[in-house]
Amino acid sequence: MKRSVDRILVTHVGSLPRPKALIENMLSADRGSPFSQGDYEAFLSKSVSDIVKKQVELGVDIVDDGEFSKRGFAVYAHERLGGLSPTGHQRPSPWADSRESRAFPEFYEPLTMPNSNPATLSNMQMACTGPLTYEGKELLKRDILNLTDAVTTNDAVEAFLPAISPCDIVGNLINEFYEDDEEFLYAVADAMNNEYKAIVDAGLILQIDDPRLINYYVKNPDKSVKECRAWAEKQVEVINYSLKGVPADRIRYHTCYGINMGPRVHDMEIKDFIDIIMKINADAFSFEAANPRHEHEWKIWKDIELPGGKSIIPGVITHSSLLVEHPELVAERLLRYASVVGRENVIAGGDCGFGTQAMADPEVHPTIVWAKFAAMAEGAKIASDKLWT
Repeated sequence: MKRSVDRILVTHVGSLPRPKALIENMLSADRGSPFSQGDYEAFLSKSVSDIVKKQVELGVDIVDDGEFSKRGFAVYAHERLGGLSPTGHQRPSPWADSRESRAFPEFYEPLTMPNSNPATLSNMQMACTGPLTYEGKELLKRDILNLTDAVTTNDAVEAFLPAISPCDIVGNLINEFYEDDEEFLYAVADAMNNEYKAIVDAGLILQIDDPRLINYYVKNPDKSVKECRAWAEKQVEVINYSLKGVPADRIRYHTCYGINMGPRVHDMEIKDFIDIIMKINADAFSFEAANPRHEHEWKIWKDIELPGGKSIIPGVITHSSLLVEHPELVAERLLRYASVVGRENVIAGGDCGFGTQAMADPEVHPTIVWAKFAAMAEGAKIASDKLWT
């Protein structure tokens, strides 16, 4: 994958605000309403080309498809795995009975109350009721073609395609078939290996999305940091297993604390998990670093020996604030990381995606997202001018 050889490269995490027409088509599918699949596919292709063009215009070097075809960064896998069945019930809120909701019950109450609407494709609780298989080849082929065509048309520097980790998939499913959680997790890993290999074989960078790895702590208040670390070690073993046959220099790994514009006082600290994450067979690591809960953690990297050839992608803009970061602040953040790991080992990125769930009301308006991207690109240029002068 590209590295910051002569300037700080710019990328982001993955999901971007979707055009209204795409969301309306997804809603029609949820409701069982008629719509033209052919028109949808054509509009999806055009939308991906438009969003790649937008990223390039804003100064993003390493682009993606905005995850435009996906209902959610994790639940999209439900459409691509065989062996799953709908339960007829909604998935519970991810914040229900978490450390955060216990500490701030009044704030989290609206987010944890059961939704009175019927369960849909987007929020349905799914269960594994048979052998897991990968059934998403045609959907993945479409996504790969849309992105590669858009990259060629818009002359992007490089492109990545996000794919969900086995750990996160299992966290959204009920196991009713496999003997235990470990067997279930490895079965998911075997199935998703098909997606991971296909992305890289198509010439794209694979990004493994894995918020659950560090969110496990906040969402399991009965477990200690030590217990969560032991759990994370096992997840990383399975992630590496799922990446068999995929070269590390074509893989970037992203973890974060999810879409949560809240107090965030119980986020697991980077010092408690970074050594585990660095065991993943990837050549770049993306993480939150731009919000007030985690900006100070750049100093941790003074004591971390980054292996040769590997890059970090710290967030220099955040999804957890409507404020648009000043380019000079973005530059300062990049300069800090460059001072401790080397300028060629830093790529500018975001804390998290800006359109993680297609049907959810965006916490950050699209116009603000684009302003943040422009500030990130300008800040990367300011930092590059100082680092390479």
